[in-house]
Amino acid sequence: MKQLLILSGKGGTGKTTVASAFIQLAAAKAYADCDVDAPNLHLVRPLASPAKVADYYGMGKALIDEETCINCGSCRQHCRFEAIKESDGKYEVDVFACEGCGVCEAICPVGAVVLQPDVAGELRVYKDKDIFSTARLKMGSGTSGKLVTEVKKQLKDETENLDIDLSVIDGSPGIGCPVIASLSGVDMVLIVAEPSLSGISDMERIIKLAQGFSLKLAVCVNKYDTNPDLTHKIEAFCREHGLPFAGKIPFDAKALKATNQGQSIIEVDCSAGRAVTEVYSNTMNVLNKE
Repeated sequence: MKQLLILSGKGGTGKTTVASAFIQLAAAKAYADCDVDAPNLHLVRPLASPAKVADYYGMGKALIDEETCINCGSCRQHCRFEAIKESDGKYEVDVFACEGCGVCEAICPVGAVVLQPDVAGELRVYKDKDIFSTARLKMGSGTSGKLVTEVKKQLKDETENLDIDLSVIDGSPGIGCPVIASLSGVDMVLIVAEPSLSGISDMERIIKLAQGFSLKLAVCVNKYDTNPDLTHKIEAFCREHGLPFAGKIPFDAKALKATNQGQSIIEVDCSAGRAVTEVYSNTMNVLNKE
């Protein structure tokens, strides 16, 4: 099964809009939302079956046993995250600041500090005629990269014995841990760029990151007509660096309306839908090229 990952260097470029269109155009039977901090692919994909839900456990959180604690303050002194607070001579842990590093547990002279398992998020998989893997990270948790890995593993496990040619993965914006985890093991990356100065800068960063994985790459521009000059600059950048340019998608009010109604832009007659169909065709040519 080939994996196509759709990324953007910044949020708001239309990455999920493109991903949902690709899922429909490919009639994909397997797909995933790896933007675990703010998953929203489910908003434009029908979910016919109830989800199979599982808790995801992160690094754990420190817990101080008041009866064993001798109030020496060593744990607070060595906590680099300032997660241990002192009040009326007693010490307690701020679970939102605790990163689960375990220094306090190791440094405590009387063993009053232990790391307790902590639910850091929730994994969901929907199984009907399609397989949809997704997750949501709990607020304040910092293990988004590991949760992305679990989302991809969950998709792989559910499709292992099925005859599926392609899976489409909606990744996270940026270049952080969840993006790096998303890149692992995929066959190709489509980067959705926007014609703005920040959009171009972030596009260049995500291209550099993806090239470190030696993956097939292609670039498309969404809302290209909002700044034709910068769109030309993106096309020139791709030519200069030998990157396939998959196409341009115009800004389209009908596309916004479709998204707000929980529809893919392929489901309505609009210029953005016609343009993304061409982008899809060009992307598949790159993916399937030996």
